[in-house]
Order: sequence, then C-alpha cells, then structure tokens
Amino acid sequence: MKEGIHPTLNPVIFVDGEHEFITLSTKSSNKTKEIDGVEHFIIPIEISSASHPFFTGQQKLIDTAGRVERFNRKFARRRRKA
Repeated sequence: MKEGIHPTLNPVIFVDGEHEFITLSTKSSNKTKEIDGVEHFIIPIEISSASHPFFTGQQKLIDTAGRVERFNRKFARRRRKA
C-alpha cells in the first residue's frame, strides 16, 4: 500500500439520544470522551438503527391495496378499448 494516501481513522462515539455506538471513523469533533484510556471523538447523529422506526418496529404501514385497485381499474379501461 502507498504511504500517505489513506485517511486517518479516529476512534469515535456516534451518539443518538441515549444510544452510543463506538467505532472508527474519519470524522472528528471538538468534544471527546475517554474510554479505557483512549480518547474518542463524540459525533452526534439524528437517527440510527436504535431509533429509526423501520428497525424499532414502529413503522406505519400505508394502505397500498387501494392504490393497486385504482391502478388496475384505470388500466383495465385502456385494455378494453384496445
């Protein structure tokens, strides 16, 4: 591998409300937190798998049956004309 072309990976903590994800990233910030003697940058995020409705099971399902029926009725008229 070539030297000097790869970005620096920093230890970070992505914080979504009360949930924290510890990982490596190229991001950094002014806020830090020490964990096991290692300074981690704190990166706030708006949404993660811990709070997204799709992953938490709180996702609302929309009524697609009505849409499909309207679509079929609309194009059934065109098939009859042809």
